Amino acid sequence: MRTIASTFVIILILAGSSCKNSKSGKGQSGIQENPVQDEWYLDAAGFQKTVDGKQNDLYRLSNAAGMEVYVTNYGAVIPAILVPDKDGNIGDVALGLDNVDGYISGDPSLGCVPGRYANRIDGGKFELEGTVYVLPINDTRNNNQLHGGSKGFSELVWETMDVSSNSILLRLISPDGDMGYPGKLEVSVTYTLTEDNALEIDYKAKSDAPTVLNVTQHTYFNLLGEGIGDILNHELMINADHYTPVNNRMIPTGEIAPVKGTPMDFTSKTIIGKRINDEFEQLIFGRGYDHNWVLNKGEEELTLAARVYCEETGRVLEVLTTEPGVQLYCGNFLDGTQTGKSGAKYVHRSGFCLETQHYPDSPNHPNFPSTRLNPGEEFKSKTVFKFSVKSE
Repeated sequence: MRTIASTFVIILILAGSSCKNSKSGKGQSGIQENPVQDEWYLDAAGFQKTVDGKQNDLYRLSNAAGMEVYVTNYGAVIPAILVPDKDGNIGDVALGLDNVDGYISGDPSLGCVPGRYANRIDGGKFELEGTVYVLPINDTRNNNQLHGGSKGFSELVWETMDVSSNSILLRLISPDGDMGYPGKLEVSVTYTLTEDNALEIDYKAKSDAPTVLNVTQHTYFNLLGEGIGDILNHELMINADHYTPVNNRMIPTGEIAPVKGTPMDFTSKTIIGKRINDEFEQLIFGRGYDHNWVLNKGEEELTLAARVYCEETGRVLEVLTTEPGVQLYCGNFLDGTQTGKSGAKYVHRSGFCLETQHYPDSPNHPNFPSTRLNPGEEFKSKTVFKFSVKSE
C-alpha cells in the first residue's frame, strides 16, 4: 500500500470557489472559476477542517465520460455524484450537505459508511461466545442500536491512505470496546470510478478478537436530481423473492417471507410510490419501505441486486453486490429540517437508499447469514453503483 503521492486530487479551493452541477453543456466537469449564480456550489473549504484532532478534506474522482464522485473522509461520506441524463446534461443525483459541519450537526447518515453494525440491533444487545455485549442505544424510539451507535463510523474521520484521479482508499481503526463492540478492528473502504460510469465500493476488515461487522453505503439517491421533487415515480426492480419481516420496533421476526402477493414484491419493475401507502402492516411499521430483501444469489457472488429507472431524466442505476441482502429505505423520516447543498429542503421521500448489507439484527438470529468476524480472517465485500441512461 503506497502512501499519498503527488498524483492525488485533494480539492483545495479557497472559500467562495465552487464545484458546478452543470445543467447546460454536456460532459462539463471540474472546478469552475466563474460559477453561474443559479446553480449549486459544493463548499470545498467547508470540508477542509480539523475534526476531533484529525484533518478532514474533500476529494474528487472523475472519468472521461464526465462523471464525478465527491468523497470526504468524515464518515467516508459521498456528498455528491454527478452523472449525465438522457440529453447529456450533468446533474447531481446524491443528497448531501455543503460542509462537514452540516454532517456533524445534522444527519450523518447522508452518504456515509455506517458501522460497526449497519442497520439495527435489538435492544442494543447480542451474545458472542457466551458473553453478552451491551451497546449504547441511539434509536431511542425503538430501543435499538442503529448504524453502530451514537459515535459510529459515520461520525468519525477516516484516514486517507491512497488516492488518485479515479480512486480513494480510506481506513479506520476502531478500538476494542468502541461503541460496546469487542475486538480492535481495522476496516477500509475503496471507492473506484470506472470509465463506464460505475462506482465500485470495496470493503475489507480484520479484527484481533471475535466480533460482528456489517457495513454498507448509505447514499440517498434521486435520479431526477438532488433537491428536485420526490422519488415516488422512480421505477424499481429488486432481485429478491423473499424479505425479512419486522415487528413494530423494526426488528426482524426471524422469518424469511415470500414477497409474492404483497406490496414488497419488486421482482418485476414497479413504481416505488404505487403501493408505498397501502394498509399493509409492514409498511405501517416502517412508515413506508424500510426493509431488508433477501437477494436471489449465491454466496459471495457479485450479483444484480436492484435496478432503478427515472423516466423524466432517463437515468438508470443498477446496484450489484456480494452481500446477501439489500435494505430499501425511501426517506420516510426526511421532514424538511435538513437543507441540502442546492439550498433545497430534504422533504419526505426526496431520496431513496439501497443499502447492500447483511440482514438487520443478524447476531441475534442464528438462521440469518453470519456477521461474525474472527481473528485471522479477512472480511471482504463489494458493491457497485452503475449509472447509465435509457432514451425514450
